[in-house]
Amino acid sequence: MKRILVVLVMLLLVSPGMIFSDILSFRLGYFFPRCKSELWEIEFENMSYTASDFAGSTFGFAYEYFFTNNFSIQVSFDGYSKNKSGFYQDYVAYAFSDGTWAYPNDFEGDYVPGHSFSVSVTPIQMSLKIAPLGRRHRLIPFIGGGVGVYIWTVRLQGDLIDFDDPWLDLDWDTTIYPISFADIRDDNKLTIGFNVLGGVMFPLANRISIEGEVKYSFAKGTMDRFVGFDKFDLSGLQISLGMNYWF
Repeated sequence: MKRILVVLVMLLLVSPGMIFSDILSFRLGYFFPRCKSELWEIEFENMSYTASDFAGSTFGFAYEYFFTNNFSIQVSFDGYSKNKSGFYQDYVAYAFSDGTWAYPNDFEGDYVPGHSFSVSVTPIQMSLKIAPLGRRHRLIPFIGGGVGVYIWTVRLQGDLIDFDDPWLDLDWDTTIYPISFADIRDDNKLTIGFNVLGGVMFPLANRISIEGEVKYSFAKGTMDRFVGFDKFDLSGLQISLGMNYWF
């Protein structure tokens, strides 16, 4: 009888997927936004920061239910937020009685104009996952995809050069542009998007496994405050490492 009990305990320790079918996951990751829309591109064309500056960490959790040995459904929540401050690369500012103006940076200027640009994206996603080897295996690879609601915010705060309103400084025969202080934000917007994913789980103990996942999300959101721009690109690649609790 003792041997049977020992064998049963060992089986539980090495095969967590044999009994438990629900998973609660906590994970840390890194998000690389795709940045392929007008507002992103104009920012990178004019400002000192680049797309790589907006890669950032994520934190999230997920609930997964196996309704067969090979198929499961997962509801996940991940949060990403990044704020960068930068300056206009090709312009300096002069403050006059009639306003503040942007001159080419071969002038000395009173100061270098700049602003901050911040983006946050929180996708709540539902994904169907397939584990080809099943959940009763020492190594559990999976692929999947699904749909989600993306809660997002984009904000620009600071100096804004109006390139749509060129003026001519007759004294210097130079095109200049008015500068205004801006605080433009689209807050807590909702957008529907999609994702594809793949990864692997590795059981460690009775109810614990670790997980590595790569996920690509596709989403674009309509902006209200940033007038005249196309949809804002929320897409990107997320790489995450998680700890799973089976129950």
